[in-house]
Amino acid sequence: MEVTPPIVLDALRPIIDPDFGKSIVDLGFIKNLAISDGTVSFEIELTTPACPVKAEFEKAALERVSALPGVNHVDVRMTANTRGRAAGGESAADVLPTVRNAIAIASGKGGVGKSTTAVNLALSLRQMGAAVGLMDADVYGPSLPLLTGVKGRPQAEEKRIHPHEAWGIQLMSMGFFITDNSPVIWRGPMVHGLIRQFLTDVIWGDLDYLLIDMPPGTGDAALTLTQQAPLAGAVIVTTANDLSLIDARKSLKMFEKVQVPVLGVVENMSYFTPPDLPDRKYHIFGEGGGRRVADELGVDFLGEIPIDPRIVEGGDAGRPIVAEAPEADAAQSFTSVAGQVARKVSILAERTPAIADANLSWVTSTD
Repeated sequence: MEVTPPIVLDALRPIIDPDFGKSIVDLGFIKNLAISDGTVSFEIELTTPACPVKAEFEKAALERVSALPGVNHVDVRMTANTRGRAAGGESAADVLPTVRNAIAIASGKGGVGKSTTAVNLALSLRQMGAAVGLMDADVYGPSLPLLTGVKGRPQAEEKRIHPHEAWGIQLMSMGFFITDNSPVIWRGPMVHGLIRQFLTDVIWGDLDYLLIDMPPGTGDAALTLTQQAPLAGAVIVTTANDLSLIDARKSLKMFEKVQVPVLGVVENMSYFTPPDLPDRKYHIFGEGGGRRVADELGVDFLGEIPIDPRIVEGGDAGRPIVAEAPEADAAQSFTSVAGQVARKVSILAERTPAIADANLSWVTSTD
């Protein structure tokens, strides 16, 4: 029996993408199919290189095509064409023109581990094969230099700024321009100008994802970013205690008002498991708060990040846990969340048109 392209495609058709609910054949994921002397080769082009089911697709495709009569060898190559979801506002020629998806990592208050989460999510996406940048937009309390161990002023070239790089991630922070003991005493217009510069004058390069570590709260700097950056979505980081949840609700509502989709809620410092009691979970800050606020506000709950002393130790030393201890439960939780974020952004890019300019007149409201 001669193997033909239709026969190969029919063999692959039962493989269903769980996010789109359709066959990878019908979705057009199969590229460059070639058959020669019993050897079948093709590519599976995913919507993101950070697809968590990439290995499952590859295994299923290899098994199904190898089982066809007359097939002696199968060569499956996994590729990706990251879908981008452009938001309204500034012209793409001016703001992040080479970034397919800008994602805000936000919290309603400080101290919940937002920056640590942003660094580890960025590294997780990079390890999955995506091109990633990380912008520290917390002008008054930049933490990226400490968390990554990168310091010093970036190189400038004709009024353009080259970001630093660590672990293959492009990095930019106000912290690269000041000393450790220098306070940033700036009024709103200066903050607005710096954020604008980070968005327009940094040579980010060709990125699948730019994660923006947002300033805590819903003040002027956060609003500037939602106006200036073409955000594809936002991730809300919280702890389980009521005080954090109150502020997380405010942050989520802010993104809702400016028409930025909230991809989900992450509960950080969710529980502690002692090394000598691996079956125990101690919920120091309360239990289930992140899931409750996600359910209450109608968004997805992305997962729990457990307490691990290595997160703090590694953060202080500029060694994120995803890089230093990828086998740790916390590192695997970060990786799981990153995969969900990538999938949700891909779905939005496929199903949702670019959003219009947000009407920000509400910020003066007393509601």
